Amino acid sequence: MKGVVLAGGTGSRLFPLTKITNKHLLPIYDRPMIYFPIQTLVDAGIRDILIVTGGRNSGDFLRLLANGKQFGLNHINYTYQEGEGGIADALNLAEHFADGHKICVVLGDNIIEGDIRQAADRFRQQDTGAHILLKEVHDAERFGVAEVSGDHIVGIEEKPARPKSNLAVTGIYMYDATVFDKIRTLVPSRRGELEITDVNNAYIREGTMTFSYLDGWWTDAGTFDSLLRAANLVAKSSPRSAAEDEAAASTEGAVRA
Repeated sequence: MKGVVLAGGTGSRLFPLTKITNKHLLPIYDRPMIYFPIQTLVDAGIRDILIVTGGRNSGDFLRLLANGKQFGLNHINYTYQEGEGGIADALNLAEHFADGHKICVVLGDNIIEGDIRQAADRFRQQDTGAHILLKEVHDAERFGVAEVSGDHIVGIEEKPARPKSNLAVTGIYMYDATVFDKIRTLVPSRRGELEITDVNNAYIREGTMTFSYLDGWWTDAGTFDSLLRAANLVAKSSPRSAAEDEAAASTEGAVRA
């Protein structure tokens, strides 16, 4: 299975931070945002990775990541998305890279506490179709929301005003090679974009969509509030943060003494 990180777009919700850099190069505590989705793929046993980027600062990805040595990789592939056509439009650029193989797609601003290795291994054993990861959230209206019946997904609604559940579709998607055929059938939504929710619903209609629940915390980082939340979550779980807290406590104790 190959991996795709979608890191294009203008990041307009994070303006003016994104006036001079790509959103996915912003820091999340002690690392650039793009590090997290790449590590998610590497932890799932995926070594062949494509970065889909765009905008005026796309060259900065190459300067930062090079060939991925810091992730134990020998090579990273890059491609460029012109304009903003939506997630499915960006994914469509990966067809040549996928070359008939299954792919695991991670949105560039998605950050998780754990890993997806179990879900990835399950999809590796799945003959055809797709697999997505769901997470219970308190603000489901911000995301694609899955309606589940037993062990099947009935349907997915994109940012519904009245969600039918609190199960958000996380920005981690696994697809077989037919995903590109499905993208070619899409028409732009009211937002003028090709929606990944429409791709997922096509698999649901086929009866080939499976799902897992994501363990640990998960957040996107596409707004100021979620960017701050992501940084705080990463800081709390970081060995560096724990070491700094311990050092600060020792210093404070010495001063009091």
